Amino acid sequence: MKILSERYVPLVVTVGQVVIFPYYILWLKEASLTFTLFTWLFAAFSFSAALGYRLFQARKKPAISFIPFLYMGMGGIYLLVGNISTSFEVLPYLTLIFQVILGFLQGYHHAWHIMQNTFRLHAINHYLLVGMIMVGLSFVKIISPAIFITVFGTILFICGLVFLFKKNKDSVIFKLGDNEETEVE
Repeated sequence: MKILSERYVPLVVTVGQVVIFPYYILWLKEASLTFTLFTWLFAAFSFSAALGYRLFQARKKPAISFIPFLYMGMGGIYLLVGNISTSFEVLPYLTLIFQVILGFLQGYHHAWHIMQNTFRLHAINHYLLVGMIMVGLSFVKIISPAIFITVFGTILFICGLVFLFKKNKDSVIFKLGDNEETEVE
């Protein structure tokens, strides 16, 4: 992983997901209207994340080339969530679709990320960065969590594009685990 975007983009994505999640929970609570629906939506997210994780683990040759599209998909969901400004009758159904897609994409990404050689280093940096960013955000006075969600969605989408264009430029070898290598074109 000699290309910087391939080395640090997964860290940006995982840290960003943890930092943005409290704001996303606030939005989800407003969208779900009841506590029961809120818990069902989180259950859908969890089951979908487990499916994404399992799908990645079940593949004999992991599809690394899908990762930029995962970033753009997650970014797109966060952009849609950040730009929904009014409550309407179909919002809970739309939210369920968002939860299933976002859960699947995050589960798949997590399964891919733990297979990377830099994951151990990312785990340490992850906790440090999340703590520092959360302390910093506690001093920011923002009226709506939608602003944070939209900014993060934009960052994810840009990361996906950068990752995609770097991949198309040349073939890269990713190390999976300790002994295996997979070439991606």
